[in-house]
Amino acid sequence: MKEIFIERTSKVLRIIITHQKIVKECLIREKDGNAYPGEIYMGVVKNIVPAIKCAFIDIGCKRNAYMYMDKKFKNLNLKKGDMVIGEVVKEDQGKKGAKIVKNVSIPGKYCVLNSSYNGIQFSKKIHSESFKKSISESLKLPAKVGLMIRTESENVPMEVVCSEMEKLYIKYDEIMKYAAYLKKPGLLFDNGGILGEVLRDKLVGNDFIIYANNPWDYKYVKDFLKGLHNAHVNLKLYTGNKSLFSHYELENKILNLRNNKIDLKCGGYIVINKTEAMFVIDVNSGKNIKGNAMDKTVLITNLQAAEEISAQIILRNLNGIILIDFIDMDNNKNKKKVMDKLKEGFLMDKNKTVIYPFTELNLVQIARKRVGKSINDYIEEECGCCQGTGKKMKVSYMTLLIRNEILNMCCENNVEDIHIEIDPYYESYIKKNIKDFVKDIGGEDKRVYITYGKRLYFKLEALLFASDIENFMNFRVN
Repeated sequence: MKEIFIERTSKVLRIIITHQKIVKECLIREKDGNAYPGEIYMGVVKNIVPAIKCAFIDIGCKRNAYMYMDKKFKNLNLKKGDMVIGEVVKEDQGKKGAKIVKNVSIPGKYCVLNSSYNGIQFSKKIHSESFKKSISESLKLPAKVGLMIRTESENVPMEVVCSEMEKLYIKYDEIMKYAAYLKKPGLLFDNGGILGEVLRDKLVGNDFIIYANNPWDYKYVKDFLKGLHNAHVNLKLYTGNKSLFSHYELENKILNLRNNKIDLKCGGYIVINKTEAMFVIDVNSGKNIKGNAMDKTVLITNLQAAEEISAQIILRNLNGIILIDFIDMDNNKNKKKVMDKLKEGFLMDKNKTVIYPFTELNLVQIARKRVGKSINDYIEEECGCCQGTGKKMKVSYMTLLIRNEILNMCCENNVEDIHIEIDPYYESYIKKNIKDFVKDIGGEDKRVYITYGKRLYFKLEALLFASDIENFMNFRVN
């Protein structure tokens, strides 16, 4: 059984996908004023730098986006002050703004409408020539747009694909009409954000239960399911007093993703480290020292590591360059077994992933397309106390956890006074933004008392007695 959990707060949307109660994917999206892949914006060209053939464009976000200029992009005639429609293909990275292209693509479950080319294209996973011919003869493609036929289209009747194409074109027409009247930078279309992306890309088959804690998300999913062919998905609106993730015991599973060491069943383990240029994964035999056959021990450890590495890369959304240091093997047949196991783990991965053969140093290189941030980027930030060599939980994520803890606490008792002990690392930020902090943790209708002590992150306690409240009276913040 596969399950999708959708938890939305005022500032954060989190989605977890599980299979047989094991977390397979975790997606987080903050409401932070940044642009994200798949969103379409109206922008104004603010500057053009000929030396790097790049235009910098105000799209109404915190940072200007950038667009490479090239003949193949049909944007060489851009000049300062021009209005341009752009699609985000890469989100903000560090101090660098989002990357956009002069294009409008509107994805559906079975096909994708695209303004950058004309005609019909097919997914590389579609090999049936008869199917391709049937599609080409049946679809009447609107002028000035192209259509990419997705793999899932092979499993549905032709009329379903035609119907979706018509709906996508109506949406495209609406976007272009809206853009014609828009006189300032701003968002034109988001296509449901990561929720829409999950429903389009991950909802394969009917063996699903979907939980949503927000009525808007519940309705969005319900409407989406109406457009699916033979959809038999169990959709539930969660209305419990606890947070959705707390109720289904998912919170700690997300926090466990901060651990860079993952144990293997055989007794070995892998270690994931991030450098400035890449992710490095080291494989170790650990306690897997049973038996005298060294080659067999190494093979078992490497096979389990290969399976776990592919799962962790997808789960944590590691991308860019990934370097794997397997335990040394001299046998080429064993190397092939490990490589096959590694490739097998990426068969269902929607991100473009290229796996290169073993090098002379027994290293494996992976190039995975950058789509979104890694989970750790949403949870952690560089620690200012150690010049960036260590990591601390981001204030925004800690705030979310405190909010959910308060919800859990108050659903069991009528609590009015709450004491929060927090790591001193966060003191200056909280004191500077105390009103927003109290609001974000859901403490506006409570009396909140904050002290700073050597906690890993925070500790909550309900103040139920007058003597307890009196002890913390000087620390009340609202």
